[in-house]
Amino acid sequence: MSEPYHTDAEIRPFRIEVPQDDLDDLQYRLTRTRWANELPPEERGSGSQAGPVPPGWEYGVPVSYVKKLVEYWSDGYDWRKWEAKLNQYPQFHTEIDGQNIHFLHVRSSEPDATPLILTHGWPNTVVEYLALIGPLTDPRAHGGDPADAFHVVIPSLPGFAFSGPTHEKGWNAYRTARAWAALMRRLGYKSYGAHGNDAGAIVAPEQGRLDPEHVIGVHVTQLFSFPSGDPAEFEGLSQEDMEKLRFLQSFNDEMSAYARLQESKPQNLAHALADSPAGQLAWSGQLFGNVLSADEILTNVAIYWLTNTAASSARFYYENHHSERSTEPTTVPTGLASFAYDFTPIRRFAERDHSNIVSWNEYDRGSHWATHDAPDLLIGDIREFFRRFR
Repeated sequence: MSEPYHTDAEIRPFRIEVPQDDLDDLQYRLTRTRWANELPPEERGSGSQAGPVPPGWEYGVPVSYVKKLVEYWSDGYDWRKWEAKLNQYPQFHTEIDGQNIHFLHVRSSEPDATPLILTHGWPNTVVEYLALIGPLTDPRAHGGDPADAFHVVIPSLPGFAFSGPTHEKGWNAYRTARAWAALMRRLGYKSYGAHGNDAGAIVAPEQGRLDPEHVIGVHVTQLFSFPSGDPAEFEGLSQEDMEKLRFLQSFNDEMSAYARLQESKPQNLAHALADSPAGQLAWSGQLFGNVLSADEILTNVAIYWLTNTAASSARFYYENHHSERSTEPTTVPTGLASFAYDFTPIRRFAERDHSNIVSWNEYDRGSHWATHDAPDLLIGDIREFFRRFR
């Protein structure tokens, strides 16, 4: 692959240093939040522990959830603590295809470590992978085999967080995959692995499709392969597979309003999110729920707020929805780690889109945010998958 055009190839060190005026303004807004009205609890329904909608969330994120976190954000949460935690890791900016890209780059001390790029999802940020950096780069210090070491690269998606907003259309998952290939070349890696969750699980397979001569393997926590609508595709599906489809349909019916809005008219809500930190919290909270700790939720939300990237991150959905993608199956070796409280793809459909699935593991715990609630399983799966490429 050739380097994308109009590129400034300089890699510049970066530190997060939010001006105190921005934090003071945030505090001012939080203490003056006007709360939304809602139906009383007895009118909202009971939900279902087995389905995607928690009890009390039938109409969306309840006021009690937002109010509790806003109060903690205002009175207890410490941004400077998390800013310092992020700044413990080497961070950089570079320009690729006219877009600023922020990334963490943590090299292992092990001489034969495997380069690995990890791509976060929405509404997460690079915070999604902080807990994995130590075990992946230094397995020796975390009870692992030194041969399983990785050099890790964790970029902020274009238009997200410290990459800053995008300024032209077309920044979809496929253009991002090309940018990631350029980034890994710029860092001097001749071969590398790719991992992704959520939006990252769309980007990572495209890295394999676009850069197969350098990508040794693609590891993801979802494979977004769905029925085409042909009734013949459903013939012979097991009862277990039908249950998976019903869960997916339930999620699409009950929980995907954010995706429909962001892929159709992302600017509509962006005005409110740019003006209300409580609104940004609620918009992110619909997917975070209580899987992340309060500090993890607020750190992610604060990053979107402080960088004012609600609009540009939403445009990522619009660009994906309005772009054409290849219908040819990917051929790079692919591995799936699927967690209990996430939707699990149907293998028949996955193999239609990914012709070289070499690892498929389903776990009985963990969620869509496995880096937060099942990091041990995810780390083990990543290590096991990439051992075959040493």
